[in-house]
Amino acid sequence: MNSGTLKNKTIVITGASSGIGERVAYMVAEQGARPVLLARSYERLIEIAKKIKERTGVDSLYYKVDVSDSKAVETVFLDILDKTNKVDVLINNAGYGKFDHVVDATIAETKEMFAVNVFGLIACTKMVLPTMMANNSGHIINIASQAGKLATPKSSVYSATKHAVLGFTNSLRMELTSTNIYVTAVNPGPIRTKFFDIADESGNYVKNVERFMLEPDDVARKIVNIMFTSKRELNLPGWMNIGSVLYTLFPTVVEKVGGKALFKK
Repeated sequence: MNSGTLKNKTIVITGASSGIGERVAYMVAEQGARPVLLARSYERLIEIAKKIKERTGVDSLYYKVDVSDSKAVETVFLDILDKTNKVDVLINNAGYGKFDHVVDATIAETKEMFAVNVFGLIACTKMVLPTMMANNSGHIINIASQAGKLATPKSSVYSATKHAVLGFTNSLRMELTSTNIYVTAVNPGPIRTKFFDIADESGNYVKNVERFMLEPDDVARKIVNIMFTSKRELNLPGWMNIGSVLYTLFPTVVEKVGGKALFKK
């Protein structure tokens, strides 16, 4: 991506109150884009928008919204489109996980995870697609996970939601083949963010994978660098994706040989 690609672009980021969503917001503003920040924590969004203005001079839009509430999503996106006329990039970053054995996971928790990670992502995507198609331009970036490719014990529900995100993303990409709209899946491994405050309350998983954890700034920078490119997938780190590929080809072997490597949670 060249340095002028993002200038004056409108970039909507869900889950923008922390982690890679927050970092991406700063980075695109530095390149002259206008971030539109969506999250449930309104106070954090105000704080981030203020920092963006101080650092870059860019005025951000920000909205408190729970993406699992489809009516709220519709209301917010209609207002965004009214104020900006179009969305150039949508980054579906909102999501969470909770590591549990299937026997211990409640149906309520399962439904909520799907509501945020899958249905919320689809709802946001559907709100920007008509305008993107009318303009024949845009980029939809869905933050999935390596867990959507290679599920491990205690991540069954979370992996299922990310597997659904990958399926949706791949199908959408094919549906838009004849347009100038890009669709990219980002599949990171564990990132050093607040995600694990909920996902891994015991702290055992973080302790086990500490040396492999990605830095949010590095992930955010790579996401910004693929904007308006035809990158199909961004897999981070690259070596971790090798395990996913091997699992696709030789699932039984990986499950047998993987041993302790698959039981980090």
